[in-house]
Amino acid sequence: MGAGGEDVLLSPAARKLFPYTIECKNLAKIAVYNYYVQATGHNDYEPLVVIKQNRSKPLAVVDFDHFMELVQYVSESKAGRR
Repeated sequence: MGAGGEDVLLSPAARKLFPYTIECKNLAKIAVYNYYVQATGHNDYEPLVVIKQNRSKPLAVVDFDHFMELVQYVSESKAGRR
């Protein structure tokens, strides 16, 4: 059993740059991967899967490398506005 709380602990400085709470899962099979593979086959654009279960908020699923590019872009955009 793991400890409770966030899976990745960030320093206060890192939290300012990356304001996310991270929960990590490593499972043999997750159905959302099937949807992601389906999205990659549509065309050459960046795949995005939007999933929603009843009475819950929709979630967006993107490749982690692409997500980090988005974080870097937003970070650089904010830095340029100062």
